[in-house]
Parts: sequence; structure tokens; C-alpha cells
Amino acid sequence: MIVRKTLTIKNELGLHARSAAMIVRAVEGSRSEVFLERDGVRVDARSLLDILTLACPKDSRIVVRADGEDAREVVESIERLVESGFGEAA
Repeated sequence: MIVRKTLTIKNELGLHARSAAMIVRAVEGSRSEVFLERDGVRVDARSLLDILTLACPKDSRIVVRADGEDAREVVESIERLVESGFGEAA
């Protein structure tokens, strides 16, 4: 099953090392292929360095795409992180 979701980065610092690491941890153990996309660039959501190359500031939009048996769950997990601002104070 393929699941896609467009999300807006909400935290002030954007998608930086700590928030990218949280995404990598959310994907660990998933049985799906998981990618993040921004402006036509697609990266592996299991790679911290790849995620950082997307250079996502606050209010940028990313697409989370997962393909596999637990695709919905892993996309929802990433969505919760993004929607919560990665737990950073506003």
C-alpha cells in the first residue's frame, strides 16, 4: 500500500538535526520504504543526512511517501511529529 501526505513544517527552526533524527527514529523498524520530498527532491527518511539536504525552514511543505505493509502507521507517526512542531516550544 502506498500512502502520501503533504505536511507543513511548523517549528521555528525548521527541519534541523534534532527534528530530522526524530523522523529517522520514527521510521526505524518500519517494514515500508519511506521517503520525504520537497521541491522535486526525494530522500530516504532513514537517512539523517539525506533529510537535512532538503533544507526545510518553517512553513515549508514536504511530502511523506511510504510504500509497504505499515505505510499508513509510519506516515501517521511522522505527521504527529510535524504537527507537534517536534515538541519544540513555540
